[in-house]
Amino acid sequence: MRYEDLFQLIGGYFNEDFDYWGNTIEELVRACASGCTPDMINATVADIERFKSDHAGNLDAAFEETFGGQFDPALWGHTAESFLDEVKRLLLSE
Repeated sequence: MRYEDLFQLIGGYFNEDFDYWGNTIEELVRACASGCTPDMINATVADIERFKSDHAGNLDAAFEETFGGQFDPALWGHTAESFLDEVKRLLLSE
């Protein structure tokens, strides 16, 4: 599966039961990262970069098509790009 690590983060933490893990993007990313090795974090960051590169120019539409059934960044006040950038920033700060 392409973007497997990013799928795991979004599907596992940004789903209808997100409040089990936290109430902010920072809390959810922290919960995910707490169970990850540095290699797993780096793989997720690489997935973010690859997804952004693969879908430059239509990132919001590609995000909706790929993850729309699981998560909508607009509900959290973000575009797909700003959400992915924030997740990447938070992962790299862990």
